[in-house]
Amino acid sequence: MSAAAETAPGSPVPGSPVPGSPVPGSPVPGALEAHLRARRAAGAKLLVPYVTGGLGDDWVEVVQAVAAAGADAIEVGIPFSDPVMDGPVIQEASVRALRARTTPRRVLQGIAAAEIGIPVAVMTYYNLVARAGDRRMAAELHAAGVAAAILPDLPLEEAGPWCAEADAAGVETVLLAAPTTDGPRLARIVARSRGFLYAVGLLGVTGEREHVARSALEIARRAKAATDLPVLVGVGVSTPAQAEEICRVADGVVVGSALVRRLLAGEGPEGAGRFVAEMRRALDA
Repeated sequence: MSAAAETAPGSPVPGSPVPGSPVPGSPVPGALEAHLRARRAAGAKLLVPYVTGGLGDDWVEVVQAVAAAGADAIEVGIPFSDPVMDGPVIQEASVRALRARTTPRRVLQGIAAAEIGIPVAVMTYYNLVARAGDRRMAAELHAAGVAAAILPDLPLEEAGPWCAEADAAGVETVLLAAPTTDGPRLARIVARSRGFLYAVGLLGVTGEREHVARSALEIARRAKAATDLPVLVGVGVSTPAQAEEICRVADGVVVGSALVRRLLAGEGPEGAGRFVAEMRRALDA
């Protein structure tokens, strides 16, 4: 996953309002943030698996299986034809889902029909939101029971209209911070982010890595010093041992490619649940 959403040019003039910045006062946490904060307060390390919506006829059962295996929330990807932040594994999952005629509406219908029991965040690209319109997309997410949205290619400076509609609909907007994010920009990102702060572990696209990147631990430390929001590290988190290492610093992890690779290999809900259960045991040890 790249850091397109937070590295785009166009920093605001000092002293001017920041597009997408929060209104004065402390916002009431939404369903996702409240749940993650409660889990953190109980001493848990947070685990958020990523599942590509529409990948196989059993993708809803996969979501249910990873929830039952100990996920704290689930990130469901709405596939898009040009997933610029995603590496080969999730790209392939998106291609397969689109070939199966997956649409945003079908993904939301699947989420709405499932009895998941934990908050769901959708991850997609702003092209799909722009086509539907900010207000309509936010309303459809809320109607489907989606707690939050992650739009990684929507820059902070351009996020104001979407954030306003999402806030009004009760949908939390999760923002991303990359290893290259400087201190002032990190402060603006954490001020606007809702649900949790997505700390991008390394520069590049999603995918499995052999070792935890030093940059993942560094951005986690910096983010934890900058906000009380739950801080979750994603990109390059591939194994239970890596998740445990990162969670010595961060509040939790987002795990995508390592899970989706198993789904592409046909492991289905059972394999997905087994993998997430292994992650859960490592974080709870």
